[in-house]
Amino acid sequence: MSILDLLSLQDWVLAVVIVLLAGCIKGMVGFAMPMISISGLSMVLPPDWALAGLIMPTLVTNGIQALRQGTSAAMDSVKRFRVFLIVGFVFLVLSAQLVTQVAPETFLLMIAVPVVLFAGMQLLGLGFTLSRQSLPVEACVGAVAGAVGGMSGVWGPPTVAYLTALNTEKRDQMRIQGVIYGLGALGLVGAHLVSGILRAETLLFSCFLVVPAVFGMWFGGMVQDRIDQVMFRKITLLVLLVAGLNLLRRALVG
Repeated sequence: MSILDLLSLQDWVLAVVIVLLAGCIKGMVGFAMPMISISGLSMVLPPDWALAGLIMPTLVTNGIQALRQGTSAAMDSVKRFRVFLIVGFVFLVLSAQLVTQVAPETFLLMIAVPVVLFAGMQLLGLGFTLSRQSLPVEACVGAVAGAVGGMSGVWGPPTVAYLTALNTEKRDQMRIQGVIYGLGALGLVGAHLVSGILRAETLLFSCFLVVPAVFGMWFGGMVQDRIDQVMFRKITLLVLLVAGLNLLRRALVG
């Protein structure tokens, strides 16, 4: 079977364009690729194909993002945010067991409202910042990110909100996000190899979409290298606001 036989030519073109755009945004701000991919792909493909399509591009691009400054820098990020990672993982595992008992929309609403308020206030100059890492705050944010991630597969917005509140330098923020999301993406691959979402044909489709994702990320990275810290922060907050509004939409209307 040829890879072109998996989908119609129109679906292939749309899928490539969607993932290319998602890669560009990720290259610029370091997140939002799954959100853009699943939103776009779901409009033209069945849900299982849409979910499968974002998995391998998400894994590969996060790996590239995490290792952009080298392995030692990535390990430093793991050590620096170990509390976030550990607490987030524990809550992800625990909340995943509640999927059949608690509506995912409840968790989405719980994170969407604070994210929208945070991003909106920051953009209006009314927000707050953290002068340094706070382990209690980090543990709380990790718990929220993990709980929402376990229920809905979305853990990016609270992570970005915390890093933005710390006014993290853009290269550091890109790397840290890559480390956090990359470790989450590994779990996603394992989970959906078991669930059957990733099977022969959908895995082939997902692997093919790695190419436009990486190219888009490369282009977005070139743009990100040319913008200063202030502009990076504004663009990040704008994308975060859009992500929060999208979560709010999902929570309220499905």
